[in-house]
Parts: sequence; structure tokens; C-alpha cells
Amino acid sequence: MTQLADDAPIVASRSVGGGLLLAVASATSFGLSGPLAAGLLANGWSPGAIVLARIGLAAIGLAPFTLASLRGRWGQLRGQLTRLLVYGVLAVAGAQFCYFSAVAKMDVGPALLIEYTAPAAVVGWLWLRHGQRPRLLTVFGAVLAALGLVLVLNLVSGAHLAWSGVAWALAAMVGATAYFLISADTGTGLPPLSLAGIGLMIGAAVLALLAVAGILPMHAGTASVAFAPGTVAWWVPLLLLGLVTAAFAYVMGIAASRLLGSRVASFVALLEVVAAVCFAWLLVDQLPGWSQLAGGLLIIAGVVAVKLGDRR
Repeated sequence: MTQLADDAPIVASRSVGGGLLLAVASATSFGLSGPLAAGLLANGWSPGAIVLARIGLAAIGLAPFTLASLRGRWGQLRGQLTRLLVYGVLAVAGAQFCYFSAVAKMDVGPALLIEYTAPAAVVGWLWLRHGQRPRLLTVFGAVLAALGLVLVLNLVSGAHLAWSGVAWALAAMVGATAYFLISADTGTGLPPLSLAGIGLMIGAAVLALLAVAGILPMHAGTASVAFAPGTVAWWVPLLLLGLVTAAFAYVMGIAASRLLGSRVASFVALLEVVAAVCFAWLLVDQLPGWSQLAGGLLIIAGVVAVKLGDRR
């Protein structure tokens, strides 16, 4: 795993700006998922039905592009089967299932905070497994980003914790860490479209099995969904969840990770929380407070510090 063994970007410095743009686009797209799902949840959809539809639609939408990108690469696909299974089961289905299991046991804020310790886990993995000791500026940026998360998620007012929920959230963090590490791996020879498309197919199959087994409750409806700007048909947010917040977001995230390395890409991904707050303001009228705005600035400052500390 070439990129996991050396997390330095493998491209010219002029491509780093493009990697940052891709990472921001991915984080922004992921951030749209929460507010869109909130409208469906209010109409009686279960979290399991939303996540299965989201991942399934993403896999279907990417299928033609995945097949086209694999032309002439079938031998590489067979050679990377184990890694693809780990990506689909752990980074896609596992992270989704464990997060929703966590929020069923505890408040959303602390569950997200635990899951988003994934960037710190990435830094720890690269240090302990590959000897890539983080610079002081990287550690400082991680601390700033963590403080920003606490403010954005409004945890200073206190929140309900449950040990079972904490365990599920930690499992979701492991899935998110796997997503960043495998996405940044350039040794597979597979293009981002192939990794994203096949990973989503595997993830959708796993989630479908969990649904059939009754582990993932399934409830859905066809009533119109109300958002702050207006009311839309139920399939509109569903298509956006699948094609924008999953298919597009995963492909952009993988491409960004390969340009930036897993460490920087994982910290830029924290902007998803900031984007979620902004989209919640636009779509469901949840106006962010001053502490959340300050937290967003701290996250951005932390990301900048991590990127500067990552220079070699």
C-alpha cells in the first residue's frame, strides 16, 4: 500500500490546490445529507431506509461509470478484492450502520464528535504503523479542529451519553478511519470511480442483508417533504442523497485523498460539520449560533495548520 506507507502527496505542488478543492466539494456534499435526511425522518422514514436508499442509489448511479473505468483493469480488480471488501463493509456500510446505531442510544452531537476523531486516528496510525511522527503544527491544528467541533456541535451545554452509544460511535470512527486510509492508497491501481462504485455496491449489499435480517429497521413513505424554501416530492431529497451526498461525495473524497494524503484529507473532511450547519440553516431553518460560527472558524484554522504542518 504505497500511499499508506508514505502519506506525502505524490503529485506536484500545483495539484495540491485542486486536491483541496475536491476535498471541500466532498465535505460540502456530505454535509448536505443530514438536513435532507431530516425532512424524510419527519415524514416517518427510518434511518435504515434512508441510508440503504442513499447508498443503493449511489451505487446504481455510478455503475455505468464504474464499468467504464474498469475497462482493461479486471486483473487489478481481482488482485484488490480483499481491500475492496474491507472498503465496502467497513468504510461504507460499517460507518453508516454504526453511526445510526450510536444515535439510537445517545445524542447526535457527541456521537458525531466521537466519529470525527477519525482524523486523529489517521495521524496515530501513520505514526505508530509507519513512523510518520506528526509535526507540532499538525498537533496544534488537530487541537484547534477538536475545539471547533465541540462548539459547532454545541456540546458545551451538556449532552446525554450512553456507553453502548459510545461503543457504536467508536466503531463508526474506525469505519471513517478506514475510509480515509484506503481512499488515499495509490498502490491499488484502481481509479477513484472504480473504488467508489464497487465500494458502494458492496456497502449497499451489506446494508440490504442487515435489513432483510431485521437488524436495520425499514420504514418509508411517499408524502411530500417540507423544507424551509418549500415543499417537494419525496423522491427529490432521496435522489439528492444518493447522487450528490453519496456518489459525488465519495468519488471527490477518494480523488482528494490521493492528491493530499489521508492525513490532510481527513482534516479537511471536518468541514462537513460546518457545511451541515449551513445547510440546516437554509433547508430546515436551524439558525446557527455565535458559538457554532466561532467553531467553524476554529475548524478552518485547524485544517490550515494541519496542511502547513504536512509540508515536507
